[in-house]
Amino acid sequence: MSNMQHTTTGFNKGRWTVWSLFAAVLLVAPFVFSSNLAVTMLSQMGIAIIACLSYNILLGQGGMLSFGHAVYTGLGSYVAMHALNAAAGGQLPIPVTLLPLVGGVAGLFFAILFGYVTTKKAGTTFAMITLGMAELVFAMSLMFSEFFGGEAGVSGNRVIGEAFMGITYGPPRQVYYLIAVYTFICVGLMFAFTRTPLGRILNAVRDNPERVEFIGYNTQKVRYLSFMIAGFFAGIAGGLGALNFEIVTAEVVGAGRSGAYLLFTFLGGATIFFGPIIGGILMVLASVLLSELTKAWLLYLGLIFLFMVMYAPGGVASLIMMNVRVAAYGLLKRVLGSYALLAVAGLIMLAGAGAMIEMMYHLQLNAGQDTALRFLGVNLDARGVTSWVGALVMMLVGLGLFELVRRRFMLQWHDIQVTIEQHTQQRDAI
Repeated sequence: MSNMQHTTTGFNKGRWTVWSLFAAVLLVAPFVFSSNLAVTMLSQMGIAIIACLSYNILLGQGGMLSFGHAVYTGLGSYVAMHALNAAAGGQLPIPVTLLPLVGGVAGLFFAILFGYVTTKKAGTTFAMITLGMAELVFAMSLMFSEFFGGEAGVSGNRVIGEAFMGITYGPPRQVYYLIAVYTFICVGLMFAFTRTPLGRILNAVRDNPERVEFIGYNTQKVRYLSFMIAGFFAGIAGGLGALNFEIVTAEVVGAGRSGAYLLFTFLGGATIFFGPIIGGILMVLASVLLSELTKAWLLYLGLIFLFMVMYAPGGVASLIMMNVRVAAYGLLKRVLGSYALLAVAGLIMLAGAGAMIEMMYHLQLNAGQDTALRFLGVNLDARGVTSWVGALVMMLVGLGLFELVRRRFMLQWHDIQVTIEQHTQQRDAI
């Protein structure tokens, strides 16, 4: 009994440490990355983290593949923006600090409305219904300009009323801290949801719905309640987005935004709670930084997604947790050499593929101009045979080396897992 109490106390200490570190990171981040671009990106990361975690309530915890999650973040943005304009006009007595909650209530309302239909079915049918709902809302956004603002969207000014303790939400850093507070609270609440009876039974519905029905639960009701909770948090993310950008356009309810939530939640790791947090960070880095580096960033993103599906379907978080487990047994040094070789081979392959992609884009976008370009410090000719052959050879060599090293690595990984299993059995026997 004393051992059990000691373990529980240690686990709680670990949890307190993690949450304290999370709060500290949110607090000091704008001082470490202090430029206006960095603060804006940090704000977007907070919003993306909430949105991806809310989506993961459906995908990772409930096994519900939704193609329309942007409907709830987007409609939350629209309602929050209208509420902001009403508050600015004196028609709605609500402080700017609480406007994200207005977005959350809007997301909850539309989740109640649409979720009643979408959660009637599961699996592929559910996915198709959410896609239909997404297309319906996007079409409506272009038709009902009174609410959606047409192609121009709806804009507003978040600096309204008198300053409270010097807070006007004019400076980007003040907006960041508002987003950081909401991010910390929402992440905490969504983590708490995973520990509730509803969160546990949602996992059971994902894994074995027939058995859940057999023990007396209504699986449709479990999905519906979880859908509403996901819609509420998605609406909060949308409300924060409206305050951050001060404009909402039809793009926020589009299929591209829903696809981004799906893609980056998967890349981060849908099976582990902190996976979507990684996904949200990657989402902003890709859309802001990667898009600045190359015009072909969406193609690179697609290739990365394909690579992860093939070699790491559990996402980045799954890779981290597997290696943490190996490190806990002191066996990580066995595969460090293979990791280094995999990284080198992957970079060679990526350099070759990247050179071909950049030359192809250069020909498409600069058809009547000079065919010369510079990539990774090397001069290339987009119409030169030598450049194409060199890039192709580099990609194939990198791919071959990667596959050879990967096979060696898989053998090492298998041996490590066997060793860990033996350690576990010996410990259990004691």
